[in-house]
Amino acid sequence: MVFGAGSSGAALSNGEAAALTYARAGAAVACVDRHPAEAERVAQRIGSEGGTALAVHADVTDEDDIARAVAQVTAAWEAPGGLHNNVGAAIGGEVIDLERERWDTAMAVNVTSCYLTARHVLPHMLARGKGSIVNVSSVASIRDTGYVYPAYNAAKAGVNQLTVSLALTYAARGIRANAVAPGLIDTPLVGNQIVTTPAALAAEIEARHATSPTGRMGSPWDVAEAALFLMSDRAAYINGILLPIDGGLAARCV
Repeated sequence: MVFGAGSSGAALSNGEAAALTYARAGAAVACVDRHPAEAERVAQRIGSEGGTALAVHADVTDEDDIARAVAQVTAAWEAPGGLHNNVGAAIGGEVIDLERERWDTAMAVNVTSCYLTARHVLPHMLARGKGSIVNVSSVASIRDTGYVYPAYNAAKAGVNQLTVSLALTYAARGIRANAVAPGLIDTPLVGNQIVTTPAALAAEIEARHATSPTGRMGSPWDVAEAALFLMSDRAAYINGILLPIDGGLAARCV
């Protein structure tokens, strides 16, 4: 199950890249998104490539929606063996200017969503004695990235420790949990959540390329390939890690 499989813009998102990458590796992918048309679009794209996919509508901040989504997948196929949590929102603003409602939204979207999906998928994984979880965190959870979004920083740090707790709590029962931490990735999020005008977007993209140690931003495919490895049996003895996908950004002191 890929939660957040759609895209918030015309360009490729991390969630869509993950869904496609899992499908191309042979997985049957439940494409879950709060926008039914996006879930269907990605599922159809997988189908057009010869893969198996199911479009599922759910809002990750609504526990009833998540329960229905998991039940839908279980009824259509079988108990899900993989859970990929991609949904996130970079809600900005200094603490003194950030309304409580926006803080609560950041927590609900970025970290509570991972708790809720795990809460409803884990019983099925435990029943089958095997499962893999990949949570999408952010380099912003472990270092300053130049953006002022304390709610996002805190929420993604919460994702990291939730991942560790899941990994250690269920390791002896066949469940692994890991997280990827994307750095500067070229996704629709930049234009939707960080800047608001075409001119500002062009400047922001140029600055993000320049900030990366590699001289370029990563792509959603970079994140997806790392997630595929962690999800797969090739990573059978990897559990509880946070893997930066950032061209070295997290390792740089300034």
